[in-house]
Amino acid sequence: MPKVSSVIVPYASYLRVYEPLAAFPEPERGHWDRYARRPDRPSYQDELRRSLADLLPVPPVPVPVHESGDAFVTEVDGVLCVCPWRTRLRGWLALGELAEEFPAPVLDALLPPLVRHQATQDYERWLARNPDARPWIRTSTWQVPLNWFVLVSDEEREYDKGPGESGHDAPLLRYRTPMVQARRRVARALRTLKDTIEEGPLIDGLLDVGRWLEEFHPRSLVELDYGGLVHVLPARELEGDHSAADVAEGIEALRAGDGTTAGEAYGRLVERWRAVRDRRSAN
Repeated sequence: MPKVSSVIVPYASYLRVYEPLAAFPEPERGHWDRYARRPDRPSYQDELRRSLADLLPVPPVPVPVHESGDAFVTEVDGVLCVCPWRTRLRGWLALGELAEEFPAPVLDALLPPLVRHQATQDYERWLARNPDARPWIRTSTWQVPLNWFVLVSDEEREYDKGPGESGHDAPLLRYRTPMVQARRRVARALRTLKDTIEEGPLIDGLLDVGRWLEEFHPRSLVELDYGGLVHVLPARELEGDHSAADVAEGIEALRAGDGTTAGEAYGRLVERWRAVRDRRSAN
């Protein structure tokens, strides 16, 4: 495996879909079948470190020249499931969102206009040949979007404090749920929200993530991972973070016509995630 940078992982969360091998056409299916048997598969942090290493050259490389042949692998009820990295595609998509994250002078200093223009042209040519392409991984920096929590339940929450607890070399906070369950929760939440509140970011975000989930095999696994956020949040905050339970409580309260309880649940969420975003400003 190529040497990667040892830089600390960025503060980002991830929404991943693991599809069963049967969902992939040949010859890709054969590639992932062989890949899953490798003992030296890279880890979550390896993916991030490789991406960060591309930003070190001058000028930086915002999008890999070649698509990654790596993936995350897990087993669900005896079925091998794969989540391809698709680092190049995700790089292009992230590049398109940078204008919303940074003022133009800052963006130009980070990635010169010529570099961004070339990457955009490359993406447009590639997309013309691959119009149905979609990523298996979504990323969000310095937060977990509230609409992601709709997909999971508090009973599916996995929290590991890190070294010495369960063999992990870092803290871990994630949720894993079957695709059919995630889709069912999205549909139910959308019905409630459309009946009780005006159009807004939560509904728009749910519609978007719901359409994305429909692109995958019904026997897939959905994973919400706090990723690099575990490195910036104190252990006591991670341990007490039950955002999925707060989201579920708020939606159920709206369904029952209990605006007070819904407002209290929403208030807890806003306070928790505002504190996380405030750390971004402090850095």
